[in-house]
Amino acid sequence: MFKALFRYARARARHQEGPFSSARERFLRHCADQGMAESTLLRMARELLVISRRIDIDSNRMFCTAEIEVVADRWACEQRRRHRAKGPRWSRELFCQTAISWLRFLGALRQPEPKPSPFADQLAAFAAHATTERGLSTVTVRLYCWHMQKFLEWRGGENATFSQVSIQEVHAFLTWTGEHGWCRVSVASRAKALRAFFRYAAARGWCTAQLAASIDGPRLFQHETLPVGPAWADVQRLLAGVDGNQAQDIRDRAILLLLAVYGLRSGEVRRLCLQDVDWEHDRLMLVRPKQRRVQQYPLTPEVGEAILRYLQEARPLSPRREVFLTLKAPFRPLSPGALHHLVSSRWAALDICLPHRGPHALRHACAGHLVAEGFSLKQIGDHLGHRSDSATRIYAKVDLPGLREVADFDLGGLR
Repeated sequence: MFKALFRYARARARHQEGPFSSARERFLRHCADQGMAESTLLRMARELLVISRRIDIDSNRMFCTAEIEVVADRWACEQRRRHRAKGPRWSRELFCQTAISWLRFLGALRQPEPKPSPFADQLAAFAAHATTERGLSTVTVRLYCWHMQKFLEWRGGENATFSQVSIQEVHAFLTWTGEHGWCRVSVASRAKALRAFFRYAAARGWCTAQLAASIDGPRLFQHETLPVGPAWADVQRLLAGVDGNQAQDIRDRAILLLLAVYGLRSGEVRRLCLQDVDWEHDRLMLVRPKQRRVQQYPLTPEVGEAILRYLQEARPLSPRREVFLTLKAPFRPLSPGALHHLVSSRWAALDICLPHRGPHALRHACAGHLVAEGFSLKQIGDHLGHRSDSATRIYAKVDLPGLREVADFDLGGLR
């Protein structure tokens, strides 16, 4: 590995003759297999030589991050004293990051023991009940447990029991949530999650039944939760703006087409795997988490060509089965935040004012476009993968052209 990175014999010899050269070379080869650029490998090789001279991995002991940070502080001060760095920050961060990755690869990094979470068993039991008995999706269950965990952290008192929780504490927590920037819809969602848990807790005898019945979220007005998406003309502008030849443009265009044409959820795009695209029959298979079934779509030529171009020209070589990966090593599936930033940054570049700029806005735009084209609510619900008709009927309220036609309809002189 050193021969491939260093052209000069003296530099190559310095790395080959340095401490723990075989361990450093194995780690660099592992990083190269992950697709890291040559410039990144060069920087890591130089830092590894510094680290190997200051940390003795032959001591057959485990290292903790605190020890690494102490050594990194000394190295950063040395760099500053020699006028090789203006400040200690970057030298320290590069040392810590590289050392931790190397020691983790060697199995010599002591992982901190996770702090036991209070009421972890009760939350796990609730999650199992919500999944198996109520049929909620894993995303919804994870969100309910997260809201409940936040309430327990806010409340404190690890030795307390659920029977000691009062409705005043729950309402104070919801008020505190609203005071910290949460809108009424989000606070109402948190109240719903707490109500679901305490209803289960009452059935298990952990608290009184009156607690869940007394949890009220903020009042939501009739049109407050109506889905608001961009106009279809703006969606077409968005797609036209990602027609470049850069790897990011090629990948983003395929993602945006899936969100706009099929109205996919963010998680459905992130979980899309290579085997889900049937090129032989021009079909797209999607796992619908809420319906717990696989739904098939015809693969349109435009979407198929965008995905194929991404696979051939922009997707990095990786054993991962997910279709869409990060552009820089280590290559991994896109996170929810990365996908949200991908869409919102594209909207921001167009300078279009929208209340929401995330991936779900394109799902609403797809639904609104289908309503405007005259498709029935049943067809739209099937296309979007809705589990119930009530989830689709809400789009009829935002069909302003259709509502205007009803208002202008002549009923024979009746007013």
